[in-house]
Amino acid sequence: MTVNRTVRRLRTVPDEEIGPSAAELDAIEVEWPVIAADVELLDARIAVLDRVPTEVDRQRIRRAHRRLLSARRELANRFGTPEVA
Repeated sequence: MTVNRTVRRLRTVPDEEIGPSAAELDAIEVEWPVIAADVELLDARIAVLDRVPTEVDRQRIRRAHRRLLSARRELANRFGTPEVA
């Protein structure tokens, strides 16, 4: 009887390697405002893919874009960014 290599590997993976680590979860939590703002902008853009955007749609997209830029700025200011030469 042969055992599939994948199954053998799954049986030997320690519990610590399954799922994200605490440090990875902390990093996701820190970046969550940027992720949420990015999703909001994508939702606004997807909503107008199959139709001509109205003024309300354009406002929604601009608002979502501003929120994304603001979230990115806050994240960059919180942790600092290296000097760009």
